[in-house]
Amino acid sequence: MSEIKISHTFDSQADVVLFKGDALELLRQLPAGLAKLVVTSPPYNVGKPYETRLDVDEYVRQQATIIKECVRALDERGSICWQVGNFVKNGQIIPIDILLFPIFSSLNLKLRNRIVWQFGHGLHASKRFSGRYEVILWFTKSDNYFFNLDPIRVPQKYPSKKYFKGPRKGELSGNPLGKNPSDIWDIPNVKANHVEKTEHPCQFPIELIERLVLSMTEPGDWVLDPFMGVGTTALASLMHSRKAIGAEIVDEYVNISLERIEEALKGTLRMRPIERPVYDPSGERENVPPKYVQLGKPVQTALFEEKKSYGKKGKRK
Repeated sequence: MSEIKISHTFDSQADVVLFKGDALELLRQLPAGLAKLVVTSPPYNVGKPYETRLDVDEYVRQQATIIKECVRALDERGSICWQVGNFVKNGQIIPIDILLFPIFSSLNLKLRNRIVWQFGHGLHASKRFSGRYEVILWFTKSDNYFFNLDPIRVPQKYPSKKYFKGPRKGELSGNPLGKNPSDIWDIPNVKANHVEKTEHPCQFPIELIERLVLSMTEPGDWVLDPFMGVGTTALASLMHSRKAIGAEIVDEYVNISLERIEEALKGTLRMRPIERPVYDPSGERENVPPKYVQLGKPVQTALFEEKKSYGKKGKRK
């Protein structure tokens, strides 16, 4: 079994840092340029048990402080992905990404995509259409940013399609590794019957973060999540030989993160495999069982296999 080093304070030699406390307290301890990727889903200010509901203007100011520190800790070739939904107040929605965009723009970040994450389940509305998507704002710190599309390509819609004229007539016209997944991602959200479900009320799926980790970082890079929750970002990073760091104020969620990492080390952590098709009630469902994650072993994705594994860096105390 692979061994990794887990710390609760910043340690450059650790594989994962789970800081028990406020995100801003951790961020101010980090060296500038540490992380190749910052990815998170911040509190939505909707009154969940782990957040204090604020006035919208105060919420934006609070987020601005966190975002500024994240940008400071971001590598010059790095990316920042902010996954958000909407405020809902008296039946009116306010898109959080629209509120936060000026903050990123004022810090001279460059928006590369507004990724729409669509899913099939959620709260049912009666006076408006039921919300079934959230967004990921992907910014880079510079024009010289790291991005590798190949690890996250998806199967071609028409894999046998060929050029019908010109010098390449008769050759396959699509990339043999697959096509770009586009900026609309159809990934099930983590609800009651999802294999990854924990006590966290707003948990995001591992495969959502996998796409970002695989395309925006390289093995050995740091991935920072200032609102770590139950450790999904840490798991997606460790699975692919990256290092993870983040903060969480709820002790129960930190403990769940540790339990999930321990299960992954043992090879007993269940997750929805990235190659599993979304259920289609009108057709046949492909019988793909949940994947059991084991850290330090090659991870099979839809179209490629990473063969890098962890070395031994000491047991978790």
